[in-house]
Amino acid sequence: MPENPSHPYESYVDAVLAVLARAPGRAAIVSAEGRTVSAGEFADRVHGAAAALAAHGVGRAATVCLLTGNRPEALVARYAANLLGARVVHLDRATAAGTQAAIVESTGATALIVDPEARAAAEALLAMASAPAAPPVLTLGAESPAGDPQEPSRVHGAARSTDDWCIRFTGGSTGAPKGVPMAHGPYRSMLARLVERIPADERPRLLACTSLAHMAGILADVTLLAAGTVVLRHSFDPQNVLAALGRERISDLWLLPPLLYELLDHPALPGTDVSSLRRLFYGGTAASAGRLRRAAEVFGPVLHGWYGQTETGTVSEVLPHEHTVTGPDGRITAGRPDPGVEIEIRDPAGTVLPAGSTGEVHVRTPMVMAGYWLRPDLTARVLRDGWVGTGDVGLLDADGYLHIVDRLKDAVVVVGGHVYPAELEQVLLTHPAVAQCAAFGTRDADEREELHVAVVPAPGHRPDREMLRGFVTERMGSMYAPAAVHLVRQLPRTAAGKPDRNALRAALVTDAR
Repeated sequence: MPENPSHPYESYVDAVLAVLARAPGRAAIVSAEGRTVSAGEFADRVHGAAAALAAHGVGRAATVCLLTGNRPEALVARYAANLLGARVVHLDRATAAGTQAAIVESTGATALIVDPEARAAAEALLAMASAPAAPPVLTLGAESPAGDPQEPSRVHGAARSTDDWCIRFTGGSTGAPKGVPMAHGPYRSMLARLVERIPADERPRLLACTSLAHMAGILADVTLLAAGTVVLRHSFDPQNVLAALGRERISDLWLLPPLLYELLDHPALPGTDVSSLRRLFYGGTAASAGRLRRAAEVFGPVLHGWYGQTETGTVSEVLPHEHTVTGPDGRITAGRPDPGVEIEIRDPAGTVLPAGSTGEVHVRTPMVMAGYWLRPDLTARVLRDGWVGTGDVGLLDADGYLHIVDRLKDAVVVVGGHVYPAELEQVLLTHPAVAQCAAFGTRDADEREELHVAVVPAPGHRPDREMLRGFVTERMGSMYAPAAVHLVRQLPRTAAGKPDRNALRAALVTDAR
């Protein structure tokens, strides 16, 4: 339905600003340094930043790149750009400067906003960008559009429902980054659905200890729309997170499973007050059923598992009472489809398979992408008639629960068949000496594939490599026995916090056999 010019579209930023205006004296943001930003001050900053960005030529359909961390000013900058109808692109300092420069060039960025600590990274990426494509650099807290405005003016929202609020670039652990534009309309609808689930008399307090460029940023939007408070941390540190849960009376938390395991293994956990926690969201990687059962014992019935992709938005959810539902491999279900979501399991020829059959997961969702940024070739491979081929192997059971087996592209072809790393990881995580693990494929000099696994020992343990091989062989057969077991102190992670299998392949060059 076309928008009525006499009734302008109200974006999620307009909605956030309206909520902030209702109680300008309440706390909206608490910085990592402990500074409280009131709702009124935060709204003033957004309006002031929007005016400053507009003066730099930012408007509808423009692109603003952000090289920022978990600071209040980073949220201000994103809201300001989106209020003007501009899209944002989050860059990550851990990404190579050449990759960052290519993203800046491909999106035609009008401005690059950086943290003061990221000036060197900004200079490095701009040095690799062609001169005509290099946007002006604005620094948070200095000449920044997200600084403290002297006389904040009110800026009217210019975004439309079909405008992009961001382009999210996927990649890191599975290949070169691909841009996925996300439109305002579906995004606001998703946020509204999540806000409706929070009791009207509750004022949520989110601990954002992972990057605001990903799920923590989405939950920050939900929290502010629910008149809550966002408590920031620069990065994940298990001791700091546990201390904050009690001291800040945190109600909401998002973690990838490996980070959740770090909390479960930390010696400070038994003495931590977790009674304020209402929703602990997890997702992004496969999770151990045993670890999730332990998390439910410690934190209570607060676990919410989310399955989805950048290309599709959220697909399914595991509610707290559904963590006893497991698939054929004993793994916790990925849940039932979200409202408006359709799921089909298909074979390689595209035939829809019956319940209980394993194949590629295809989904159609309200947030499905229109296509990859400037990549119609990739779009045609993944998106057909509104359906996205996820690249995940899974099945739907008779009760409609989705179960994920692994990534198609992560399959390792060994003598005897295909091995899925996630299945091996699930088994190893049941061993008391294994805290975390990541399985991955490598190739030897003859281009034969081998299965390797990196293991982080549980506290007080130093597992024997042959013992772990035997443990896997006994439970899964010799085909799954890893050719090499690497004991490591920690797993490298991608910018999104997932185990970085490419980094493991590059770093673990010594044969552990």
